[in-house]
Amino acid sequence: MASEDWLAVWLGGLSIALVLAGFEPARPVFDWSSAAELAGSVLTPANLAAVLRAGAALGILAAGAIYLLRGSLRRFAPGFTVTFLLAVAALTLAGNTTVSAWGVEYVIFAFALGLLVGNTIQVPAWLREAARSEFYIKIGLVISGTTIVFRDLVQAGALGLLQALAVVTVVWGICFWLARRLRVDDEFGAMLATAVSICGVSAAIAACGAIRGDRRKLSYVTSLVLIVAAPMMVVMPHLVRIFDIPDVVGGAWLGGTLDTSASVVAAGEMVSEAARNAAVVVKVSQNVLIGVVAFLLTVWWSLKEPGGRDGAPSVGVVWERFPKFVLGFVAASCLFSFLLTPQQAADARDPLGALRTLWFAVAFVAIGLETRFAELVGMQGGRPALAFLGGQAVNVVWTLLLAYLLFGGVLVAVPAFD
Repeated sequence: MASEDWLAVWLGGLSIALVLAGFEPARPVFDWSSAAELAGSVLTPANLAAVLRAGAALGILAAGAIYLLRGSLRRFAPGFTVTFLLAVAALTLAGNTTVSAWGVEYVIFAFALGLLVGNTIQVPAWLREAARSEFYIKIGLVISGTTIVFRDLVQAGALGLLQALAVVTVVWGICFWLARRLRVDDEFGAMLATAVSICGVSAAIAACGAIRGDRRKLSYVTSLVLIVAAPMMVVMPHLVRIFDIPDVVGGAWLGGTLDTSASVVAAGEMVSEAARNAAVVVKVSQNVLIGVVAFLLTVWWSLKEPGGRDGAPSVGVVWERFPKFVLGFVAASCLFSFLLTPQQAADARDPLGALRTLWFAVAFVAIGLETRFAELVGMQGGRPALAFLGGQAVNVVWTLLLAYLLFGGVLVAVPAFD
């Protein structure tokens, strides 16, 4: 079981187990509002020591996986050090109160820093060895399963789940159809459609794993998601206010269209507490569908391949193709939903959230390091980008309509989100 997917499950599970056992991971502080506060909180010896402890913990866990994957530890060690330091720089930039108030989150800075390095120098082999974006995101996604607590979802998220199902079904189908019309291959189209309709990078990685897609195409899709997400999470909250959209409706719109949980929270906060709560419910509802879509894609892609056209693919084929880290995501969610007390889950939330953020920050730096502008521009003549933008445009309009119908009190009574 020494595959990247299984190792992500074991490392994510180990992280959860250690926190539940009482282990307190290092949680560096990155929030600051002035140069004095930057020097007095973020750059203090104690906080820098916490940064080093956190980096060492992540590095040791990742190095163990690299060893099992038969990678080069000699190259990985310095490469991960540089990647982690770039991630710390991104978290520090995003920690400024003015920046965070505008909703520009750490993933954008992490991607931009990695992109800057990756496109201004020829990335050496030792740095490429550590640029394993999919692996880091898979670990973060397993830990993210702890945020999907079903009892909370059932209490407040029936409308969110209904909207998520309607968005995923319609937007996925239209984006995939548009990709085919633009002569984009089905492998590319499946990743693009999944990214647009569910939750961006996380969903694209699940789709890529389900269909065993080309990693260069995955890098293209993740880059598109981040490039488009940056202006959306700044502009959309202002549109909610300019057009006097009700707060709860606006929150449901933000939650259904923005592609990362952090951007959803930040954008919702820019509107109101009620908007933020509605946005989070909708986003969590969409995240639940990652496993379902990954399974359906696995079955569909098995049927498309030679040998699978004459009948349903065997259970063995589906199991072999299914992205195993999704199982870790679901298992973590079930653990926190049904086996832990609400207090135990609440106590573990902050330390696990800090670990998830660090893994994601490292992952998005790696995405930037792996991305080449020249390849993005030239890949299939820019047609995948057009399909993505078309799908996102449909997503924005369709989700706003659904938000009004479901969260505007048109069809059903809406619960309070204050």
